[in-house]
Amino acid sequence: GKIVQKNKMFNPKVTIVQTGTSINFPNEDTVRHHVYSFSPAKKFELKLYAGVPTNPVPFEQAGVVTLGCNIHDSMVGYIYVVDTPFFAKTDDKGKTVLKLNDGQYSYQAWLPGQNKPGVEQKITIEGATEVKITLP
Repeated sequence: GKIVQKNKMFNPKVTIVQTGTSINFPNEDTVRHHVYSFSPAKKFELKLYAGVPTNPVPFEQAGVVTLGCNIHDSMVGYIYVVDTPFFAKTDDKGKTVLKLNDGQYSYQAWLPGQNKPGVEQKITIEGATEVKITLP
């Protein structure tokens, strides 16, 4: 995966990846950036650089990773690292699609700015073509 820095912003601002995924952080700005995270799920620093860093950053632990730039304080991004193959990011209207077999599942929702996902909820899928979930 990749999270681009352009116009002094992380793009996309929110990324969801499975544990074990590595992410590149190319800098497409004309200024250098110093990308970092002090989050418990992943602490790292890509010191002042332009272009593409040599090595992608691996994310091995599930959790919320908040990104920042040491030079540009307004730059904030998020990586939500999950340890399941079933995950999705909603669109601008809060909708997403997951193709699941019939059965019982549990889910959690997370919004940028939260340190951890919401309370785990249970759901049963039985031949439904659409399930509407309202978040608390």
